[in-house]
Amino acid sequence: MEINENLSDKGKYDLKLVEEARQGSQAAYAELMERYRESIYFMMLKMVKNNDDADDLTIEAFGKAFSRLDQYSPSFAFSTWLFKIASNNCIDFMRKKRVKVTSMDSGFTSETGEVIYIDAKSHGKNPEEAVIQSQKVKLMRDLVEQLKPRYRELVELRYFEELSYEEIAETLNLPLGTVKAQLFRARDFLANLMEKTKDTI
Repeated sequence: MEINENLSDKGKYDLKLVEEARQGSQAAYAELMERYRESIYFMMLKMVKNNDDADDLTIEAFGKAFSRLDQYSPSFAFSTWLFKIASNNCIDFMRKKRVKVTSMDSGFTSETGEVIYIDAKSHGKNPEEAVIQSQKVKLMRDLVEQLKPRYRELVELRYFEELSYEEIAETLNLPLGTVKAQLFRARDFLANLMEKTKDTI
């Protein structure tokens, strides 16, 4: 990939990291996330005014950006592209939340854009809805079982036991950044598993 001479030194360094990430470098992914996580988080927080939602939206933004790295063009800065993905994702989230606030925690978005929720919290379901929901939760738990142990534990603590990122970090004696980065990876794996089984969900 040719480097755009109009990019700043920061932009050129980002481009180098993007190239390394495309070749599978986990360190490059981690460094890109470290460089922009705080900025994205505060942008999300300003938009949604909720810490947990901002945390989830930050991880989702990186997830979407990293899964689309092949679409990134160095004709503009990586940071510009990343912030655009983050803001669009956040606007979609806010629109859905305004239209229908019956979501059960923030769900996973499959490659087709379909949002699938992990757990059920809404009240007043009719018996048929309750059965369908319990089947979805069982299927979700079955999918989670397919994750590597370290990812499975994180997902169970976050989505089944509903611990905060800080509580998970304390429980597992891990740095907060590591918990967030590994949860992002776990969600990515789950989204891929869901894509393969979406017809049964």
